[in-house]
Amino acid sequence: MTAPLKIAVAGLGVVGAETVRLIAAQHDVLARRGGRPLVVTAVSARDKNRDRGVSFDGIEWFDDPVAMARSADADVICELIGGSDGVARDVCEVAIAAGRHVVTANKALIAMHGASLGRDAEAAKRTLAYEAAVAGGIPIIKALREGLAANQVTRLQGILNGTCNYILTVMRESGRDFAEILAEAQAHGYAEADPSFDIDGVDAAHKLAILTSVAFGCEIDFDAVHIEGIRHIDAQDIRFATELGYRIKLLGIAEMTEAGVQQRVHPAMVPLEAPIASVEGVFNGVVAEGDFVGTTMFEGRGAGAGPTASAVVADIVDIARGRETPTYGVPADALQAMRVMPMDERVGLYFVRVMVYDKPGVFADIAGALRDSEISIESAIQRSRSEGGVVPVVLTTHETKEASMRHALNLIGALDSVAEAPRMIRIETP
Repeated sequence: MTAPLKIAVAGLGVVGAETVRLIAAQHDVLARRGGRPLVVTAVSARDKNRDRGVSFDGIEWFDDPVAMARSADADVICELIGGSDGVARDVCEVAIAAGRHVVTANKALIAMHGASLGRDAEAAKRTLAYEAAVAGGIPIIKALREGLAANQVTRLQGILNGTCNYILTVMRESGRDFAEILAEAQAHGYAEADPSFDIDGVDAAHKLAILTSVAFGCEIDFDAVHIEGIRHIDAQDIRFATELGYRIKLLGIAEMTEAGVQQRVHPAMVPLEAPIASVEGVFNGVVAEGDFVGTTMFEGRGAGAGPTASAVVADIVDIARGRETPTYGVPADALQAMRVMPMDERVGLYFVRVMVYDKPGVFADIAGALRDSEISIESAIQRSRSEGGVVPVVLTTHETKEASMRHALNLIGALDSVAEAPRMIRIETP
């Protein structure tokens, strides 16, 4: 029989431990699909005595993951530590320099240093694999890099963070506000104690930067991603969205335009009939548009031990089989510099909610600010007086530029009749 593929796992959190368990549990099927047995020969973590629900008998233990990457009896190093720098980066660099393949679930690392790691791996004739870094168990990297290789992908739209999708789903179903649902999500383990990485859009932006590079063949440019989170989404925004025929989702969107590539993460209203509108709870979904295939959609669990370990091991099986695919669909050295389309150039529809003091002439003042910004109103809703005499005025616009919309919001926010800063949510049509 062909010699086993020997694997070392750095990091034994929920994903690392599940990866070890999965390889043991699926030994026979993995051997058939990989053409050779897969064997975990070494692991590394900080606490050797912690019960992780899986046996490490017969597996060499390293306290230092970098030392393991350098000297373990292994063909593949799985980096499952996390973080864009520090130990995680050192593990990958040392492993490649030692002539080992690297598999990682680390989106921050790939978003910040993926191009240089890819170049190093290709120069060493080794694989850098990262399917698990984006959308958990959804094989979106393989789909873009291989399944859609015959297409020029022109647009990606994705729900890339399950925590945000869960919060927005429960807000809509319960009618409760953001802060209350976030606290509940933390209590149930769906959100971290410090949730800022998720709810401020950074996690989704890391993933979007990677997808953009694979889809468009351009250099990864995390700094070019426009990022907004969901902290400002109010329960009444969700109610108005439903009334208007939309659902609010935190979307990652990448578009190739004549003006350049635009990458943006922000809350958006999507029509109820759009496929991505039905992606609920902790699930992720990605829609890709190709010039020959048209629109394709991928949906599944975007996080969790099982789905992420599944993606990690799928990459290991490819290595076992000797399947060689350029790191980003093209070699890392062939990635093209990205011409960035400024966010102000985005053209689309907008939802605006303005909390105003209920007195004559208010709507005319708001309409005047929009007129002066060359924005046309598509629809308007005004509710009856609430306690304190403050009422919401809700508008949707015809297509306009982002820069014009921001100019209008500044004018509206300066009106004496406006009680608080106006809220804007972009509308994304299929």
